[in-house]
Order: sequence, then C-alpha cells, then structure tokens
Amino acid sequence: MSVTIKTPEQIEAMRVAGRLAAEVLEIIAPHVKAGVSTEELDDICHRHIVNEQKAIPANVGYRGFPKTICTSVNNVICHGIPSAAKVLKDGDIINIDVTVIRDGWHGDTSRMFIVGEGSVLAKRLVEVTREAMWRGIKMVKPGATLGDIGHAIQRFAEGERFSVVREYCGHGIGQVYHEEPQVLHYGEPGSGLVLKPGMTFTIEPMINAGARHTRLLPDGWTVVTRDRSLSAQWEHTIAVTEDGFDVLTLRKDDEEWLRN
Repeated sequence: MSVTIKTPEQIEAMRVAGRLAAEVLEIIAPHVKAGVSTEELDDICHRHIVNEQKAIPANVGYRGFPKTICTSVNNVICHGIPSAAKVLKDGDIINIDVTVIRDGWHGDTSRMFIVGEGSVLAKRLVEVTREAMWRGIKMVKPGATLGDIGHAIQRFAEGERFSVVREYCGHGIGQVYHEEPQVLHYGEPGSGLVLKPGMTFTIEPMINAGARHTRLLPDGWTVVTRDRSLSAQWEHTIAVTEDGFDVLTLRKDDEEWLRN
C-alpha cells in the first residue's frame, strides 16, 4: 500500500480547499427545507463554488457522476444524484456531500440535515452517526492504526443498536480524489495501517437504522439500504499531525465536538 505523506505546506493547501467545502455546507443550510428539490440545492452549491469561490466542483464528471453534490435522502446511504423530481418533505433526512478543488487540492466533507421536525428515530440516528464519526476522528494520532478508528466507530454505533455499512468507506485524499488508504468504519484495535504524520484521509461512517446490507440502484450510483431503513452519514477530511489530528473541513458547528 503506497500512502502519500503530505508536507506542512501541502496540508495548508488542503485546508484552503477543505474550508471552501465546509463553506458550501454552511451556505446551503438555510435552503434545506420542505418543498425544495435536490436539484435546486445542487444548483445553489454549483453556482457558489464556481462563481463565488472560483473553485472546481470535483464531483462533476467524476467517473461519470453528473452533479456537484451527492444528495442522499432517507434510505439512500450514499451517492444520491440530485433531481428535479426529488422534492424534500417534512421529516426527511438528507446527507449533502461536497468536494471542492482549489489549486489542485481536494477538500471533501458531508453532513446531515433534518427537514422540519424529524422522527425520534431519525434524530437519534443522525446524532449517533455524528458522534461515531467524532469518536473515530479522536482516535487519530501517530502510532494509532486504521483498525483503532474503525473499532471506535463500530463499537459505538452497534452499541446504540444501529449497523455500520461495510461496502463503502473513507479514503486517502490530496491531489488525487480517492487514494490509499481505505478507511473502514469497522475493525479490530491495533489492526491495519499504522498512522504517521502527514497522512490525509476522510472519515465518513455510514450508519443504518436497520441492517447493514446495501443495494446499488440501476443508475449505477445510488446506494440504498436493502431493508429500506433510514441511513445517515457525516464526513470530514483529516490530517495526522505530530501529536494527534487536524480537521481540514471544520465548520463553526463542529467546534463544540472538537472541545468535548
């Protein structure tokens, strides 16, 4: 496995791209409400990245993906394609996933939104998934392993009686969108790659309210829960530092999670 180690200057370039990606999720938040289509959300994000940020939306055309953001609603686990036909309604949960390229470097992040009030189960799933991600992030330090990250996520999510998707995972990132290593969201402590300063990768657990099993729809992108249960996902881009971790896609609403 060949994992690229980034220099401090390269990590700073990634932080710029990561901040732009985080900003997209901040500016789209007020627009996520009942009656809006996922295509409208995509249009807003696209215009912001291209016109305001003067950056590149990494997803457009990536392996044939047609849109700027992934919009994964309710039982969609990941890679949902924005559509004029998909109109949000009260009680929906939606993951918006965005990757921005600035000066050749990628910033990749996603977050959940609840439309209107949301059910007790939906709110619990969204919060448990967010905490699972942060428990994984807080395992990151030199000498720790990818298995430590996966185990922390799996143990917490399954302890809350949810399940962890296994077919899709986090990934190394930098000038290449998806590079080594693969970052599984389950695993055994002490197993897998040993982390070193300068490694950069995403942590992005996908957690299901029902069983962990997945199904790929005929469009070749949209992944859904096989039992049609709700699914949630949160994602950050992380750098391994000399003594811990650095979240390169931090938003204002993350700061309390960083402190806790």
